[in-house]
Amino acid sequence: MEQAVESCAALLRTVADRDWTAARAGRLDWNCRDTAHHVADDLAAYAGNLAGRAREKYVPFEIALQDGVDNADLIHIIETTGAILTATIRTTPPEVRAFHPYPFRSANREGFAAMGVAEVILHTHDIAEGLGVAYEPPAALPEFVLTRIFPDVQPGPDHWRTLLWATGRGDLPGREPVTEWRWHNNLVLSTERLTLQGVTPASAADLSVGGDGGFAWVVGGPYAGTREAAGMVLKAREAGVHRPEFGLFVLVRKEDGLAVGGMGFHGAPDEEGRAEVGYDLVEGARGRGYASEALTALSEWALARDDVHALRATVEAANLPSQAVATRAGYARAPQEEPEEPDLEEQDTDGTLQLYIRQ
Repeated sequence: MEQAVESCAALLRTVADRDWTAARAGRLDWNCRDTAHHVADDLAAYAGNLAGRAREKYVPFEIALQDGVDNADLIHIIETTGAILTATIRTTPPEVRAFHPYPFRSANREGFAAMGVAEVILHTHDIAEGLGVAYEPPAALPEFVLTRIFPDVQPGPDHWRTLLWATGRGDLPGREPVTEWRWHNNLVLSTERLTLQGVTPASAADLSVGGDGGFAWVVGGPYAGTREAAGMVLKAREAGVHRPEFGLFVLVRKEDGLAVGGMGFHGAPDEEGRAEVGYDLVEGARGRGYASEALTALSEWALARDDVHALRATVEAANLPSQAVATRAGYARAPQEEPEEPDLEEQDTDGTLQLYIRQ
């Protein structure tokens, strides 16, 4: 956040002597002064929502500029609101979520950081374009934004150009222009004892190479299956087919904030509305009903959607605890007389896997 605001202020100071009201900001309908005001207002609003633990709507306040505020003053206001948001992010516990409308009506501190960075660097680009000067943020910033709040955007050869394309501000070879867009904070589902927290590409990348993904884990975690699922998320994103709500979730225990396992989908639903689920728990967290509780919640969320009609899980025949998890979550063993799914047949040449279905 600090780096984004610094790059913004440095650019704006080079054009502080210009009339910002006379130039339209890039492709926006606002002039450059109104756009700079908008940046400061958003940074303050994000800090207010996060600090105030807003649940249902934005905290109802905004920044009103006093008479006589010039461009230099406006730059100072952006720096100040940026510092307030930075401090708020640093002092907010990782489990806290606050209101933001898109798309699941909440975000954590990392989400607010990514949104704040996006507001700053994208609107600095707009102002620079409107005033006819060049601007490019530090390379780490667009990557930070893309891997946290644009999880469904296929990576491009350059993070900054990809972000500009994804927000309707530029073109990428081989891709259709973007005319409508929203960023995408992670989905979080709550149960009695757990939260199922959607894993961002940034977190998946860390998990896949042996990191903790930004989560505090119980001893022994994360389990190998969670790391493999994180790799699946990255492969789907690289292929441009990742749908984040049908990716990986980390199961976090409410009582102490520790992650106890992973659960999620093997991909988006197929044309017939079928999706496959998988799950694992850290060994020390097993036998307490966490997996069944989480799988029930995830399954009910999925089946309430119009694009999901059936869920399935493939379980090793010898893994009786995992079969019990599926059964307690409302899944039933597929009858033997029913033909197996094609992909299951390919995996199950020796009969070691069993298919469980919930509709």
